[in-house]
This record gives sequence, C-alpha cells and structure tokens, in this order.
Amino acid sequence: MPNVKSAEKRMRTNEKRAERNRHARSRLRTALKKVRESDNPETATAALQEATALLDRAAAKRLIHPNKAARTKSRLAARINQIAPPAAS
Repeated sequence: MPNVKSAEKRMRTNEKRAERNRHARSRLRTALKKVRESDNPETATAALQEATALLDRAAAKRLIHPNKAARTKSRLAARINQIAPPAAS
C-alpha cells in the first residue's frame, strides 16, 4: 500500500486507466473477431469500417502502436478482398 498521498492518487488513477483500457481493448478485439468470422462481404465490409475506426482511435490514444493498427487494417482489408474482390471501376 502506498504511504504517500500522491502515491495513493496515482494508484486510483492507474486503476481507472487500466479499467478504461481493458474496456477499449476488449471492444477492439471483439470488432476484429467480427471481421475475421464474417463470410458475407456486406457484413464483413461494415464490420471492417467499425474495426478501422476502433483501431485508429486505439492508435491515437496509444493503446496500441500506430504501426500495429496500420498492419492490422491492411491484413483485414486483404482478407475481405479475398472474400469479394472490389468492383472494377
């Protein structure tokens, strides 16, 4: 247990942050799983949009490394393109 008042506050702050990060990370993992498990191109695309937004937000808040966010988005997009290639314009 902390002996100093500022250390007590840091402990409370760290617990709040850890809980917030845990929630955000869990939400991110769920969104990624939804993209990976979807077989329908329409639902996969919608799930990818949600996952991309969550990845960008997590990277901006340094919850994950920005390069990891970019790599994950790229891999998910490639997987969706295997399910249904993009329409030729």
